Amino acid sequence: MSIENYVTAFSFHRNPEPVGNPLTALCLLQPPNQIFLPFFRKNGIILYKGRNSMGFPVYDYRTDIRNVLVTPQIRSRFLKMEPGQSAQLHSHDLGHEIFLILEGRVEFTIDGETEELGPGQMCVALVDEPHSVRVLGDEPMTMYLSVTPHIHPTHTPRADSGERLPHNFASARAYDVEPDVQISVSELVTRQIHASQLLAELTETCAAVQQEMGAQLTEALASGDTAAAEAARKAMWEALYPVYRAVSELGDVWNALAPRATP
Repeated sequence: MSIENYVTAFSFHRNPEPVGNPLTALCLLQPPNQIFLPFFRKNGIILYKGRNSMGFPVYDYRTDIRNVLVTPQIRSRFLKMEPGQSAQLHSHDLGHEIFLILEGRVEFTIDGETEELGPGQMCVALVDEPHSVRVLGDEPMTMYLSVTPHIHPTHTPRADSGERLPHNFASARAYDVEPDVQISVSELVTRQIHASQLLAELTETCAAVQQEMGAQLTEALASGDTAAAEAARKAMWEALYPVYRAVSELGDVWNALAPRATP
């Protein structure tokens, strides 16, 4: 069966015009065809108008102390902490978190192990690994961090013993995202259901493709038919790709709904 009979057509939207800051430290390129529901595009990507409005966004850790990119795929930010300041022990149910120290010295505790880091050094807290941070010395500390994916509830607080505490569904504003309150919670629920249904349909289609094309791939590899193997692999990817795009769209809707689902 042809892959064209399987894959549902998508309409992808380009991001808003690129904007940025002229000071150069870290460049974050947005995928050219990022998929977001139109009513979330302005909230799905954080853009700040800088003096240089040409080209792609450029961010500087000395001036852009904030979340610079917030999407379901990733949250990226520069963070400055003062001497003696620390962050609560927590973990992420879905995300890996990367920390890159730019200035100052800091102590990280990750999954029970403690290390000291300075400028140019990086560490990683994997999914479900409890971690905390404490600034060392008399100087402030600045770091770049990213969590991928960024799906609410983004943090799971932990007791000192490591025990999981109740989730904290933080406001979107905690991540420098201004919620669109003109969209009602009931409308967000409706869109959440529709996005879930689309994902279910695409996943069912994808499973059928993987089964049929997977068998063809196995046969082609066994017989040494390179062209047939490449064609089967291509068909498998073309069915899988829309599933991942739909997951991102579902995450976008969920990230708008979850923080507002409070009585």
